[in-house]
Amino acid sequence: MRFKALMVDVDGVLIVHPDPKGWATHLERDLGLSPAMLQSAFFAPHWADIILGRAGLRDRLTPVLAEIAPGLSADELVRYWFENDAHLDQNLLAQLPAIRAEGVTLHLATVQEHERARYIWEELALKQHFDAMHYAAQLGWAKPTAEFFRAAAERSGFAPDAIFFIDDKQANVDAARREGWSAALWDGTRPLGDLIAEAAGESANL
Repeated sequence: MRFKALMVDVDGVLIVHPDPKGWATHLERDLGLSPAMLQSAFFAPHWADIILGRAGLRDRLTPVLAEIAPGLSADELVRYWFENDAHLDQNLLAQLPAIRAEGVTLHLATVQEHERARYIWEELALKQHFDAMHYAAQLGWAKPTAEFFRAAAERSGFAPDAIFFIDDKQANVDAARREGWSAALWDGTRPLGDLIAEAAGESANL
């Protein structure tokens, strides 16, 4: 096989919430906090720093909750968030062993802060399926910046032309291609082996 490394996005690819509104769909019903209020008071002003590793999740979340939801702790909200945003695509996971059997190492390339990255790796046990994870807070860059893809490739130890990448956002696919990666838009309708073979100019045999 031409490719030596497969890079897989997480949210929208490996984790797909059954409700298009996502993990916070029933937040107000369950915890009494309006998603719109959480967005305006927490995500809008603080998320960029958190996702790039410049601030800790709870360091920013705790004082915000003290203002907008004093009866709700950061621990409670983070637990609710992570557990409700953990719908793994078992069909995609089942396709990975055949890829690995071809000598391809499996990597996650994802925009995460430190805590959810650990949760995904440890609690959701993606470490059992993948060899490494490269994420935004660790790299200091987020998709679709060129620097994210350069840093992920460098950390992986593979040349850009040895990497195949799937993501659910066209902007990220395009950015990866500009950095020399092969990449395909993932919507779950085609087998992963077919996408890899197509990109490599091979017959699908996985």
